[in-house]
Amino acid sequence: QVQLVEAGGGLVQPGGSLRLSCAASGSIIMITTMGWYRQAPGKKRESVAQIFSDNSSGYADSVKGRFTISRDNAKNTVYLQMNTLKPEGTAVYYCQMNVVVESGRILEVWGQGTLVTVSL
Repeated sequence: QVQLVEAGGGLVQPGGSLRLSCAASGSIIMITTMGWYRQAPGKKRESVAQIFSDNSSGYADSVKGRFTISRDNAKNTVYLQMNTLKPEGTAVYYCQMNVVVESGRILEVWGQGTLVTVSL
């Protein structure tokens, strides 16, 4: 069993910054891809950023240059630094990890979501 626990959401004014974190726990051998997704009210969940085992990363066009994804493999944790936040960034943010467990299986695991509200 693997669990992801997210932290760092909240209310921020337009132009402000927030840092999200997501820590994995359980019977983990290694974690390959880590990512952040978001779902705004009335919209489909979308990919925000991903970081791979070689530390390469990719971003949605809407957040390029403003968001930075990083990982700490020793802590099984992924971070999302969000700068210059815009009102359209209001959403529930979910982390996702592909986790290799003791049986050799690869599990796709999701966090519970953390709400980010960008508003005056």
